[in-house]
Order: sequence, then C-alpha cells, then structure tokens
Amino acid sequence: MPGIERGRAPRQVSVFILDDHELVRRGLRELLEDEGFVIVGESASAEEAARRIPALCPDVSILDARLPDGAGIEVCRDVRSVDSSLACVILTSYDDDQALRGAVLAGATGYILKEILGSDLVEKVHLAAEGVSLFETGVRERIVAGLVEASVEDPRLAALTSQEKRVLDLIGAGLTNREIGAELFLAEKTVKNYVSSLLSKLGFQRRTQAAVFISSPERSPSA
Repeated sequence: MPGIERGRAPRQVSVFILDDHELVRRGLRELLEDEGFVIVGESASAEEAARRIPALCPDVSILDARLPDGAGIEVCRDVRSVDSSLACVILTSYDDDQALRGAVLAGATGYILKEILGSDLVEKVHLAAEGVSLFETGVRERIVAGLVEASVEDPRLAALTSQEKRVLDLIGAGLTNREIGAELFLAEKTVKNYVSSLLSKLGFQRRTQAAVFISSPERSPSA
C-alpha cells in the first residue's frame, strides 16, 4: 500500500464519525484533529448518519460496522446511492468474511479493525480521501466476480450471465429479492427479471429448486 509522501504537508481532510460509543468517537476525534483533520460531524445513530453524511459531503466517513439501529455497511450503501463519490471506511472489532464481502458490495473504500494503531489509521484515512482502496490487492475483484464459482461439470451454470450467477448465489444464501437488490445495487423489479431468466435457463419452476441446487456441494438439482 502506498504511503503518504514524505516532506509534503497533506491537504486538510474532512471526516464524519459514526460510532455508538461516545469514548470511541471522542478518541477518533482527538486523534484525527491532532493530525490536522477536520471533523465535520459525528453520530451514534445509523439513521442520523445516513441523513447527514450526503449533506455534509465529508472526504471520508468512518462508520462503525455494528450499531443498535443498523450497520455501517448499510449506511455506506445508503449514502453512496445518493452520492457515489462519498468515501466510506468500515471500522469494526471483528474480522468477518461476510462483513468484508458486504463492505465491498456496498462500495466502501476500506474495512479496518479497531485494533489498528493510531498512526496506521491516520495514514489509511488520508489514502481513502485520495481515492485509494484500502482493501488488499485483488480482494474487491475476487468478491465481485466470484460470488458464484461456476462448476464446469454442469453446463447449465455456464449459460448464466455473471450477474445471474451473483443473484443465484444470493438466492442460495436465503436472501429475498429486495435484499438481493440491496446487495447488488439493483431495483427489486430488475432482480425479479434476473430470477425469472436464471430459473428458465436452469430448467426450474421455483426459486426453492434453485436454492437447493446452488447450495449443494455438487451443484446438482437432485441433491
């Protein structure tokens, strides 16, 4: 990951902080302000943050992954649906593959653990403000392109488009059309069209058949 250029004063970066713990917010504020950042707002509520961030347009929003009234990933998805230029960093106590995937699909710039050193956090916020992804090389591409690894043994999967494969994978995970739309940034009506198309290509009548098919180790409808 590239570092901050030595000998050059970094530009002043505006930040919004979302965390339900006051001490965490205060600690982040003091750390970042000491390093020259401008804190344009903070909140303990996902709902409030989703409303305020697009209006404030911070360079970077630091979002707690888990909140009493929602999740930072949901806030990231919501604010970026309003303004895709908004950079969001998910801050979490848990190293969770599912949450990592959610952060990538929500369009987050990065996903970092709360145990990070203060100096490393400062550098990562600067990088996020510059539009640099904080995910390890290839992670975003693998998650977006690899939601479904098509089996070469079943030709029906080869007939699906990449987006239909993603929808199929999420059907197997038990998501509704609305939830799939939220995951993939698609309208619910568009998801319904994808479901109808993939069911036809797979030769199924019901989505439950598709769910059993994609969830089985052999990817077989008879499993």
